[in-house]
Amino acid sequence: MEAVAEQRNRRPGDRITLTGLRVTAHHGVFDFERERGQEFVIDVAVVVDLRAAASGDDLARTVHYGELAEAVVAAVERDPVDLIETLAERVAAVALSWAAVEQVEVTVHKPQAPITVPFADVSVTIVRERP
Repeated sequence: MEAVAEQRNRRPGDRITLTGLRVTAHHGVFDFERERGQEFVIDVAVVVDLRAAASGDDLARTVHYGELAEAVVAAVERDPVDLIETLAERVAAVALSWAAVEQVEVTVHKPQAPITVPFADVSVTIVRERP
């Protein structure tokens, strides 16, 4: 019975999604990746309760997606890391720094990864939530 009550109290996750943020940065294991840089494509979806913002038409009660986009780009452009997994964690931490964000899903795409066979994309996706 408690599980049913808990399930009823959960609402579907309202989301704000940024898809395809393009950032040139210098991440990678190989020296040439860090020297030349390459494009990374970032998708971020934050779970936010949007009811109060919508009912009051109040930007202060949601996440300003323009500011979130700028913060994500700045995080990706920061100091180089070897792994896109590390980069995804960095972006997730940035998104979770907004008080309204309950959960975040981050996908980091590396479409120019140094792979010797034909491919369209390499990506890592993580989901993190507030403890």
